[in-house]
Amino acid sequence: MFDVHVNRCPVEGMVTLVEKREGQFLNAMKEESAVLNEQMLIVIDTGEFTVSFKQIAGLLARRIVCNLKPGDRVERGQRMGLIKFGSRVDVLLPAEVQLRVKVGDRVKGGSSILGVMPSVLKP
Repeated sequence: MFDVHVNRCPVEGMVTLVEKREGQFLNAMKEESAVLNEQMLIVIDTGEFTVSFKQIAGLLARRIVCNLKPGDRVERGQRMGLIKFGSRVDVLLPAEVQLRVKVGDRVKGGSSILGVMPSVLKP
């Protein structure tokens, strides 16, 4: 709860969707919070693939700030918002991504590599 909760764009590309979804304020670490809690869904098209991520409010975190709108061009690692009092951000990657993190890893916004697309690895 006391970590910094500035949110950053996971990829570079064009924002195609920013959608607020009203909901509950369950403990953000509970599995059902990904569906039931208030959240902001953001979709970014990289030109090669699409990445979605959600800012999810929690029990104490009841204020989501998102500075993006459809049509915005974003850079990987760019600040895009925050969750006041912190909570949870889910990043939904394409199935082809080769993960660079595992359950239990601590990641840092703007510096941790979550995964790599195989097309990026080709010479």
